[in-house]
Amino acid sequence: MKGTATWGVRGAAALLTVAGLGHTLWHGVDEPGAALAFGALIAIGELARRDRQDPPGRRPAPLGSAGALAYALLGQNAGQPTHHGVLQTVAVVVAAALAGIVPHIARGRGPALDHLSRRVLTAAFAAACFQPLYNSGRLEQWLGQGPYLVLFLLLLLGLTVLCDAVLAAAPAGARTGRPYGPLLRDELRAQLGIGSAICATGVVMALGAAVAGLWAVPVFSVPLLLTQLSFHRITAIRTTYRQTITSLARATEIAGCTRPGHSRRVAALSCAVGRELGLSERELTVLEYAALMHDIGQLSLVDPVPDGATAGLPGAEARRIAELGGEVARQTGVSAEVAVIVERQADPYREQPLAARIVRTVNAYDDLVGGSRHPGGSLAALERLRLGTGHDYQPEVVECLARVLARGGRGRVVPVPPG
Repeated sequence: MKGTATWGVRGAAALLTVAGLGHTLWHGVDEPGAALAFGALIAIGELARRDRQDPPGRRPAPLGSAGALAYALLGQNAGQPTHHGVLQTVAVVVAAALAGIVPHIARGRGPALDHLSRRVLTAAFAAACFQPLYNSGRLEQWLGQGPYLVLFLLLLLGLTVLCDAVLAAAPAGARTGRPYGPLLRDELRAQLGIGSAICATGVVMALGAAVAGLWAVPVFSVPLLLTQLSFHRITAIRTTYRQTITSLARATEIAGCTRPGHSRRVAALSCAVGRELGLSERELTVLEYAALMHDIGQLSLVDPVPDGATAGLPGAEARRIAELGGEVARQTGVSAEVAVIVERQADPYREQPLAARIVRTVNAYDDLVGGSRHPGGSLAALERLRLGTGHDYQPEVVECLARVLARGGRGRVVPVPPG
């Protein structure tokens, strides 16, 4: 069913693309100057894209997205009405996006097909809601050119954001196997960041071009371009920070305190459980860092724990290692939230924050599955965790873990590649 939804999105985008290009080639381009200006903006936005792949729920080319939205909502050009319509909007968006991604494809870094499908369908939706009403004159008759028109555009933006989130959640569900509801919520949350800037820039660009002409297009695109560059820098900083924490986490493996890949498996599976429980992106980031560093306290031990498995230790010993880990985490300069989660992972679950409950449960699962002293595999490990829900593990977290593992097919999380 989820795969059918993905192919439905791609098929609808393909049909619109064929119809838009065919209509435009047959009837010619209306207002070629406006089409060229916005097409160039979309192509430049795609050229400025730096991501190797589309992160889930994100827009890798915000300037191109804003240009497509502005062209879909363009009603006037320097006071003169436009007549480009829905199909020409689709044709310009597709042609410009393809022109912009050719250099990326040549370097083997082209965007995913789902990203292009979303771009086409979202632009077509906005244009279909605006262009027929404007070109028929009913929009001006009902709302005029004052504040009511702006309110209408804001309402249309909200619907467009919802449309984009719905389209993004469908392929994400097919790719990850997660329920559609939580995925849609994550996509809507993601729109609060760069999505808000895209929508605001698109509307301002369309309104500015209506009054000042096409000169407004480059002028109003500069703030978003600067914002995009800032996002790239922030992303680079976060990537470096994550790599540093991953390297620190691997110190326990290099020292022989834990099994190879243990911290990365716990981090990957903890994030999957956190998404299942509805954690925000910021909370998931904190959870990932804490899961990577959850065993770092073992570096302070004189006698290493057998196999690095802390799940079977007495409560006092497990809490001592967790407190040592929290102190080491603070000395490395990570945020206080991460250190608290590391420090409290061995407490009774009713006294823990949710992230610490997740880390404790997933760590115990990986210890039980991978340890030679606990044969039986995934089902036996989950049964052990369920038996410990009275004091050690929160029942809801254990059941979320079971659902995540069930969607994995073999009951085991795929190890994260080193680095």
